[in-house]
Amino acid sequence: MDPIAFTIFGIEVAWYGIAVAMGMLAGVWLTQKRAQDQGFHEDVIFDIAIWAIPFGVLGARIYYVLFNWDYYGGDLTRILQFREGGLAIHGGIIVGFVVGYFVCIKKEIPFWKMADIAAPGFILGQAIGRWGNYFNQEAHGGPTNLPWAITVNGELVHPTFLYESLWNVMVMVYLIRYSPKKKSDGEVFFLYLILYSIGRFFIEGLRTDSLMIGPLRTAQLISMLMILGGTVAIKVMRRKNTFKK
Repeated sequence: MDPIAFTIFGIEVAWYGIAVAMGMLAGVWLTQKRAQDQGFHEDVIFDIAIWAIPFGVLGARIYYVLFNWDYYGGDLTRILQFREGGLAIHGGIIVGFVVGYFVCIKKEIPFWKMADIAAPGFILGQAIGRWGNYFNQEAHGGPTNLPWAITVNGELVHPTFLYESLWNVMVMVYLIRYSPKKKSDGEVFFLYLILYSIGRFFIEGLRTDSLMIGPLRTAQLISMLMILGGTVAIKVMRRKNTFKK
């Protein structure tokens, strides 16, 4: 599998970058459509995205580099080689969330309502962006003889990128269907964190290239924290909403 899609003016354009860009565009499109359905002007989403997306990508890269410092510390120029892959979604979620919060505050946009609107778009972008791992032949699992195994370096392995992509699509559909039934603003966003993290926890266990904190897989640890934090947040928000009534 050639990771380079084409070359233009001497610059190689990688499939990884195309997949990530397509995921971002699809996520913004879905969020814009959902925002308009709820009475927001389409420019609102662009105002947030123009800040949250670049900083989210930067956060995803910094997160990945920090947990792979043995590799990047020896040659700092590698940090800028985005086309080789190396974005950790948890870093992107954290930084994108913080930046989005401050943009909403500045523009007087109800943050938790907007977070609910954007949640299905987040995970749609992740579902599409995951295919960048396929073209880079990375983020795969261990050996398997299952019919849907893919070949990497002559070995049949679990296509964990595919598992996560399919899981994300199912979560997206559920979030869209659940949105009209939510009991408080912020609930859909925290459901996104919980459901994504459940899938990521189990899929991460199959991967062979996990970022590690000592003997622990970083993504599994963060997933557990997000599941716990999201569950507590939903209970607190529902309780506050009940008291308001």
